[in-house]
Amino acid sequence: MANNHQYHVAIVGATGAVGQKMLETLEDRNFPIQTLTLLSSKRSAGKTVRFQNKDITIQEATPESFEGVDIALFSAGGGVTKALANEAVKRGAVVVDNTSAYRMDPEVPLVVPEVNADDLKEHKGIIANPNCSTIQMVAALEPLRKAYGLSRVIVSTYQAVSGAGNEANDELKNQSEAYLKGEDLSAEILPVKGDERHYPIAFNALPQIDKFQDNGYTFEEMKMINETKKIMHADNLPVAATCVRLPFFTSHAESVYIEVEKDNVSVDDFKQQLSNAPGIVLEDDPSTQSYPTPLSAEGKRDVFVGRIRKDLDNDKGFHLWVVSDNLLKGAAWNSVQIAEELIEKQLLTKK
Repeated sequence: MANNHQYHVAIVGATGAVGQKMLETLEDRNFPIQTLTLLSSKRSAGKTVRFQNKDITIQEATPESFEGVDIALFSAGGGVTKALANEAVKRGAVVVDNTSAYRMDPEVPLVVPEVNADDLKEHKGIIANPNCSTIQMVAALEPLRKAYGLSRVIVSTYQAVSGAGNEANDELKNQSEAYLKGEDLSAEILPVKGDERHYPIAFNALPQIDKFQDNGYTFEEMKMINETKKIMHADNLPVAATCVRLPFFTSHAESVYIEVEKDNVSVDDFKQQLSNAPGIVLEDDPSTQSYPTPLSAEGKRDVFVGRIRKDLDNDKGFHLWVVSDNLLKGAAWNSVQIAEELIEKQLLTKK
């Protein structure tokens, strides 16, 4: 960023998994911070966090916490966002929110910078960070949509446990140890902490992420469907999703089937478009068994794509495998990237 100005940045939810990644990302990017305010629940207030070789004390998040803040990165649950985001905006901050609280609000831009950065120009103080599984998929699909058009998207996800928070990670560890010892597995978190039934995740696969809706889809699946259409400005695009939780800690993987509008597109054409796309890394060579995996994507900010194949029965159909670190591109990095775009485009004032 060429801008030499420095900013007062606040992180709400600084002690959570995403909040911690936000801190790491801000430091890695050498983000132009003059003042950093770390906020959390009353329970975590008083703890200290290391940032740029300094200890910063975490404060309880209140409306007054946002006085003088330029950019507020929220990742503390939808209830906290609903309670405090507008308070932050009233005090002059631009909010980048990592929850689902405002994602489908027509007044709030839902942004993946590689796809629809220009939507930031319409912000009124709050910008929504999309769902982690949506982010990596639309980032991979956008260069293909631009080149060939899209007429259908069907996705099955293979999602990491960290998407459900630190408690879910702990549950996976404890269940894995118990299983290997031949002990009974107790489950209290997954598939959804607030739901009636819980299942072990260790050595298992759970075809439920978030609560079921009246139409039989889960809320996670509906988020992917609706957010994809909003981000791509494609209300009539057919999108279907099945979201599955698997027993690994980091990075979501997705099997994506798409149909393009253009005739006679080859796999090599696809690969060329993806190779030149921002934020995308192509890892696709069957002769050397080269393809992305959750472990290989962990700790990296890019979206990785491989296993590109033409459908055997539909000349306009293609299959691809998309993997990305759900805590980075799926959350923290996309949020910081939005903040960088706001600075670059001189949009740190609400319309």
